[in-house]
Amino acid sequence: MPDAPPLDLPPRPLRWLYLDLNSYFASVEQQLNPDLRGRPIIVAPVDSDTTVAIAASVEAKKYGIRTGTPVWEAKQLCRELIVTPGSHAKYVEFHEAIVAEIWNHIPVTRVCSIDEVACRLLDNENSVAAATALAQRIKAGIRAHVGTCLTSSVGIAPNRLLAKLASDMQKPDGLTVLSEEMLPQRLFALPLRDIAGIGAKMEKRLAQQGILDIGQLCARRPRDAGSAWGGVNGDRLWYLLHGFDLPEKPTQSRTIGHSHVLSPRKRGLEPVRLTARRLALKSASRLRRKGHVSRLLVLHARFEDDKSTWRTSIKLPSTQDSFTVLAALDTLFPRLADAGRKRPGGFAIRMIGVTLAEIAPLHGEQESLFAALDPDDPLARETRTLALSKAMDRINEKFGRLAVSVGPMDGSRTDRVGTKIAFGRIPDLDEFHE
Repeated sequence: MPDAPPLDLPPRPLRWLYLDLNSYFASVEQQLNPDLRGRPIIVAPVDSDTTVAIAASVEAKKYGIRTGTPVWEAKQLCRELIVTPGSHAKYVEFHEAIVAEIWNHIPVTRVCSIDEVACRLLDNENSVAAATALAQRIKAGIRAHVGTCLTSSVGIAPNRLLAKLASDMQKPDGLTVLSEEMLPQRLFALPLRDIAGIGAKMEKRLAQQGILDIGQLCARRPRDAGSAWGGVNGDRLWYLLHGFDLPEKPTQSRTIGHSHVLSPRKRGLEPVRLTARRLALKSASRLRRKGHVSRLLVLHARFEDDKSTWRTSIKLPSTQDSFTVLAALDTLFPRLADAGRKRPGGFAIRMIGVTLAEIAPLHGEQESLFAALDPDDPLARETRTLALSKAMDRINEKFGRLAVSVGPMDGSRTDRVGTKIAFGRIPDLDEFHE
């Protein structure tokens, strides 16, 4: 067994408050509809037993229903279960109201997801008593000024990772403080998988190195922990678990995309093609709004009764033009059609997605140098189509989603593709006009 770490660690005061809304999507639905309050409900992306719950109310969770539970299974677990479609625009509105309420008490340092925020504590806020009182004021403020159904669990700790772990220790409506004298022993009862970054593969790798729990990881010297992890992150994790507040590592978005689960009657070739076009247009619009260009288009799908993801891709010229993206999609789609036809039972797709990858900021923008070229020249044509793409963005923003689009958008032949909340990404309200 490696030598235990030294006990004379430097001071590690409370520095972070982490707030996690309880059963957020379901709680918003209960806030919007009093008839749903106190009842077991789940939020589902489409009205179909073959899809999965994207949120479960506190009452539904008592029956063992969780995010990802198939709807058919959830109905078997609870006969009184109510299934409701998602009100994604409302989730963003409530999110913004919650963040605004937190700002009334403390600056929000980072919005971590649609239902999680992290706030850095100042020196006059980081005693156990002061931080606890602050958390209670925030929780009460959200209930009073945003909605009585919006409860939250709060974790307070020396760093953001530990504050997140603390917020998960008592749910719903919890408040947990991890002070330096509790560390790291207070974490030893938690499974390794509770730590962000430790999945099935990393858990197996650590087990091969003789690390089966958090206690064994913390018992290593920092360098040995890093070696077991397979890189510098293990070293970093050792310090975080012991309460050190390390600088955040910068992150950068590398893709922009959308996916959609199709209802059972809309899983044929043509509805899937039209849905993919719509997803491509939404992705290109987001790309322009963020001021980025893309160099790679990825088409991905899941066939019925298949958990693996089929994917293909094509290089793009550095572009943010909807028409260029759609032309590339038209090149890719026959590959998907061919793969689907070869499957037993024929073409039937449950999920379709379009992703713009290898994105980079558009540095500077100037008038086109190609306006004087022959109108049929590819460069002149892209100049015109990009201008048209931006004009469509402005029209849809003013008059609503689908005021103007490209190509067929027959609602009788394809699912409606609205903006959805990804668990790691909060849509801009502008996206609900796309």
